[in-house]
Amino acid sequence: MKSPPFEKIDRLSLREHVYSLLQQAIVSGALQPGQRIRDTDFAAQFGVSRTPVREALQRLEDEGLVEMLSGALTRVVPLNMRAAQDAFPVVAVLHALATRLAVDQLTAHDLVALQQANDTLMLALEANNVTDALQADDSFHALFVRVAHNDEIQHSLERLMPKVRRLEYAQFSSLAGHSSVLQHQAIITACEQGLPELAATLAEQNWLSLGQLIVKSFTQPEKVS
Repeated sequence: MKSPPFEKIDRLSLREHVYSLLQQAIVSGALQPGQRIRDTDFAAQFGVSRTPVREALQRLEDEGLVEMLSGALTRVVPLNMRAAQDAFPVVAVLHALATRLAVDQLTAHDLVALQQANDTLMLALEANNVTDALQADDSFHALFVRVAHNDEIQHSLERLMPKVRRLEYAQFSSLAGHSSVLQHQAIITACEQGLPELAATLAEQNWLSLGQLIVKSFTQPEKVS
């Protein structure tokens, strides 16, 4: 299978840039589940040595996005229902905690930003634009993580979210009826009313309901399993 085209890298932070490009390619599906990855091929495409590519692949293996099999074969990890079952409850709890910690610190500007992100999400879902929808969803929840100022939450989510977003990209057509916009609106209302426990509960339910839809989508014959 032909690899997607990449621009050559001329920045100083080769390791981080190569890692970011490969991670996004896997998450978005440009590098498909089960696709073989050859470090020499990507080193040539990026215009770098094999070292930063190998280092990036090791990090991606730690994140569960890449697997190194016997015979020096490296490939993108296939999609599976168990990954969704494992990841979403953890992500839900972490986002709920971030929301609880953030509510009392939200400014009027933050509340406007939350509404704008949710409006963008609604428009993207109506247009069936997966990239814009997931970016808007990221912006919505990332605001709580930022305001919470908790490094442990942030670091844990940085490791888990690529796996979650990859599942969302792959199964997006199954999420057309997802009620995330309404759930987000309820979270915003709870924030405006200064109710951190309610906002946290709603945030957790938001992620758990999404996870349930992802898991359910794997039972459909046309979906990757």
